[in-house]
Amino acid sequence: MSDPDDTTLREASVYERIYAITGQIPRGRLASYGQIAAIEGRCTPRMVGYAMAAVGQREVPWQRVINSRGTVSDRRHGGGTNRQRRLLESEGVVFDRAGRVDFHIFGWAGPDWEWLEVNGFYPAPVPGQAGRKLT
Repeated sequence: MSDPDDTTLREASVYERIYAITGQIPRGRLASYGQIAAIEGRCTPRMVGYAMAAVGQREVPWQRVINSRGTVSDRRHGGGTNRQRRLLESEGVVFDRAGRVDFHIFGWAGPDWEWLEVNGFYPAPVPGQAGRKLT
């Protein structure tokens, strides 16, 4: 961010915005790559995947982002898939026999509107709420 006093993420890099959104996902809840991309507004689900792969030593709950089928995505260079599943299971997330998670049970509704507004995120409104004011 250009101004240290500016508390929004408007000027942050796409990856920093993705990490900030991901940091909002509570323990035991999941988001899809597409959901994070829709909230960020300037990237694709694939870019979210690249950002998760590049987390490194940052304290970002990367394990809480999975694919839209409700499964842990295989890694390009292998490894990590079992670790991600173990981390999610330690948070209480349950996988079925096919290795899927039920988003109806474990899905995350997204950040609250105030957090979105304060941080400069303006995703498309939820259908039926187009006139809703951000307060």
